Amino acid sequence: MATRTARQSGYRAKARGRQAARSKTLKGLAKAGFTARGVMYILIGWIALLVAFGHAPASADNRGALEIVGSTAIGMFVLWLLAIGFAGLALWRLAQAIYGGPNAHEHKTSERLLAVVRTALYAFLSFSTFKFALGSGGPKSSNQQSADLTATLLKYPGGQIAVVLVGLVLIGAGGYLIWQAWQRAFLKTLQTGQMTTRQRQLANRLGLIGGIARGLVFAGVGVFFMVAGVEHNPGEAKGIDATLRSFAHAPLGPFLLALIAVGLVIFGGYSFVEARWRRV
Repeated sequence: MATRTARQSGYRAKARGRQAARSKTLKGLAKAGFTARGVMYILIGWIALLVAFGHAPASADNRGALEIVGSTAIGMFVLWLLAIGFAGLALWRLAQAIYGGPNAHEHKTSERLLAVVRTALYAFLSFSTFKFALGSGGPKSSNQQSADLTATLLKYPGGQIAVVLVGLVLIGAGGYLIWQAWQRAFLKTLQTGQMTTRQRQLANRLGLIGGIARGLVFAGVGVFFMVAGVEHNPGEAKGIDATLRSFAHAPLGPFLLALIAVGLVIFGGYSFVEARWRRV
């Protein structure tokens, strides 16, 4: 009898959890989160574009983006909105990890594991943005974070292998993002039936170009982690900022960086599309 009662209580708890995961409040927070992500990517892309043309107003990563927002007249208000948006997106991703997403493929184990990783990422972004808004200091630059992580891992036996594995995972993630963008997999998560023809075409272009640019950056960061691991040198690990700047030294020079920067801005635009039409 006690076992049956416990089982029924568990079922009720799960049902309440699923109901909360599909609530209008959480859906609204998720949409706010996609909007916050869009703002962040547009700012990072804009900074990278300025770097390509010889200007460096801030680091081309989330720290630089927060510094730019904080320097405006309404910066404090926007910072709080961003922090709340990232917190909402973290909660929505957590619900995905536990109960699965609104799309059929998001119930797969692999997608739930990805949701766990995304939950941690957006929780960190929310926490660091809240700290910045409170004047407690912003997050370290992505370059410093990468160097610190590499240095920590290299202190332990097998650290070199771990750093190389981190690099391989990031390269794989970048390749996966590029493949998803090329296959237009993102369209499966959008309510395309509610779009006009022009809106669908716009979403398709933004998701394709933005997704490829985002994937290239992830893969680039991964390459530097691999180099740092092989050479046992934390200084070789790069964050988003240094990775973007490294594109300026590629054969196509600043032109390549400018293209990727525009792609990141475009991905920011696609995030707004998700805020409006994504199934949540």
